[in-house]
Amino acid sequence: MGKVTARKAANTTAKTSLHLRIDFGGERSIGPGKVRLLELINETGSISAAGRALAMSYRQAWLLIDELNHMFREPVVTAQTGGGGGGGAVVTETGNDIVRLYREMERRAYGASTPEMRTLSRLLSAPAGQKLH
Repeated sequence: MGKVTARKAANTTAKTSLHLRIDFGGERSIGPGKVRLLELINETGSISAAGRALAMSYRQAWLLIDELNHMFREPVVTAQTGGGGGGGAVVTETGNDIVRLYREMERRAYGASTPEMRTLSRLLSAPAGQKLH
């Protein structure tokens, strides 16, 4: 493999990603979108702000949180009443545990799959409009 081809293959590998979705049965699942929503609620203190950051409506974000709150034994996000600035949302200890556990599983899956992902990336054809030399 020449230098240019190896470099392009490395660039392709850098763009390759692995997404983990955990299905619990009964149409209950958790994946990168719900986990990112929880992370953004942690950062912003707001379901609506987290939803906006993910280009989704408040209703859509709220429905996902409601689904998570019913999926687990303990609430994942709770409402926080506020003073003059109004309330917000807080990710609970259970919610933070879910994020931590999910990100750890994701990290392990990616690490265990890196050689295969590199091999798959080398088997890809060039993106439209590009030639591999």
